[in-house]
Amino acid sequence: MSDRNRKYKQSRIAKNAVPVPSGTEVKIDGRTVIAKGKNGELRLDVHPGVDLNQTEEGLTFTPQKGNELKFKPMAGTMRALVNNMVIGVTEGFEKKLQLVGVGYRAQAQGAKLNLNLGFSHPVEFNCPTGITIETPSQTEVIIKGADKQLVGACAAKIRAFRPPEPYKGKGVRYANEQISLKEAKKK
Repeated sequence: MSDRNRKYKQSRIAKNAVPVPSGTEVKIDGRTVIAKGKNGELRLDVHPGVDLNQTEEGLTFTPQKGNELKFKPMAGTMRALVNNMVIGVTEGFEKKLQLVGVGYRAQAQGAKLNLNLGFSHPVEFNCPTGITIETPSQTEVIIKGADKQLVGACAAKIRAFRPPEPYKGKGVRYANEQISLKEAKKK
């Protein structure tokens, strides 16, 4: 089927307006959206193929006229990113990691996370700005921040130091992650 014959509907995500809760300020400066709240300030440059409007309901995203077919998916993407910004500056995001293994420990010291993961040396992870790391116990790590992408990237980097191995399940894993264990070889 060629692109001319396809009948695309607007993205179902982009149809919904992004609500702006009380206590959160959202400004549009040209093609940049700025969200301020109790957790800080975030900025996002909107794609040039997407039009942004501020209404009483919130922020709406529509593809530009003439290229609707090309920019409909981008309108939904921009809406999701701005929605994550608004949620981030009001409530924030967090990821929880668990350390499973004998002698595996984590300790937060300011902007650093010290990890003992069974290597001959301790592993140090420096937090980027805007991210806070807490260790309620020696085997739990909680990563918090306003930027959802940055929180997820930090969690993935920490997990990558020692991902869960498939035989005993030892390593760093997300709190809700299910590891399918392999059966050991039989003689």
